[in-house]
Amino acid sequence: ADTACKNRPLDLVFIVDSSRSVRPEEFEKVKIFLSEMIDTLDVGERTTRVAVMNYASTVKVEFPLRTYFDKASMKEAVSRIEPLSAGTMTGLAIQTAMDEVFTEEMGTRPATFNIPKVAIVVTDGRPQDRVQDAAASARRAGIEIYAVGVDRADMQSLRIMASEPLDEHVFYVETYGVIEKLTSRFRETFCAVNVCALGTHGCQQVCVSDGASHLCDCYEGYTLNPDKRTCSAVDMCAPGRHECDQICVSNNGSYVCDCYEGYTLNPDKKTCSGFFPKPWLTTTMGMCAPGRHDCAQVCLSNDGSYHCGCYEGYTLNPDKKTCSAADVCAPGRHDCEQVCVRDDLFYTCGCHQGYALNPDGKTCSRAITSSLITAEESCKCEAIVALQDSVTSRLEALSTK
Repeated sequence: ADTACKNRPLDLVFIVDSSRSVRPEEFEKVKIFLSEMIDTLDVGERTTRVAVMNYASTVKVEFPLRTYFDKASMKEAVSRIEPLSAGTMTGLAIQTAMDEVFTEEMGTRPATFNIPKVAIVVTDGRPQDRVQDAAASARRAGIEIYAVGVDRADMQSLRIMASEPLDEHVFYVETYGVIEKLTSRFRETFCAVNVCALGTHGCQQVCVSDGASHLCDCYEGYTLNPDKRTCSAVDMCAPGRHECDQICVSNNGSYVCDCYEGYTLNPDKKTCSGFFPKPWLTTTMGMCAPGRHDCAQVCLSNDGSYHCGCYEGYTLNPDKKTCSAADVCAPGRHDCEQVCVRDDLFYTCGCHQGYALNPDGKTCSRAITSSLITAEESCKCEAIVALQDSVTSRLEALSTK
């Protein structure tokens, strides 16, 4: 079967740690991993271009993006790579990739081509330089960074250098002996394969292929959880979701209808009919059943009878059945210092002329119109305010009579 990627060109750079901690036989495993990755890619001048960098205390560009456009030549070049031994200058390696590899002169395609720029860093140690700054600069430059940690690799450093989301850009393997297992993971990431068909999608119920990516969905009666993978049963008995006349009973993503005591379920399995051959069989629950009372809003059972009530913000009218919106600006119902302005079930506070509403939205302070007032003007202002206070007091006294 053809295992190569299709339809997603990349400018891909491998940045490989070959410090002294990586033993010769382990470095050979890294080279096998690189060769197998190349085999999965749709390599070519117009498709995916590949470069390989080797680093320790120094950095060596083994071959840039412009050098090879066929798999055989790339794999031959990979087989000739030798480890550099001392040091782990990961930040220097990422900076060098920006300065010397991800350039148009070295084979990176122009930004107008919209070809993703991707770097895969493979390391087994802790960086000995400021990798955070170099990685941040690379990400700002549009380079997507994947961090692969092996054995003793410092996970915090991997997370610092990788792109977001971290759970899709940070990988860890216990030994170089199993690094080849990551090939399939990267193949799913980079290639336009049907992840749903591979069975590696992680969706609990339904996987929907979306080109090179996928989305999770749920069966009817279930809803997708915030993790975008698992599903929870929808509350089918929530208002507006069912057709039950009286009682709705949830049942594993579905529902069945039931009736209050004294009623029976009709053949349509939705509506209910009452049957009271004797008056004493009528229950208190039945008195507030739909159609048995004339309350406008709330029916409250009460020892074989019922009385009506209202929702919060409403008061029961004299007919003891209907409700009217309460006057929220009535004395004792609001906390406005000066003026209460009613707005249906709510209210806002205001102030008398010459006053301004404070930030608490309730109290008022005298408005200051100018910061430059002469002594004479100050006297006039105080007289005016005193007059306004007197008029306001008289008006409030009249309004309470």
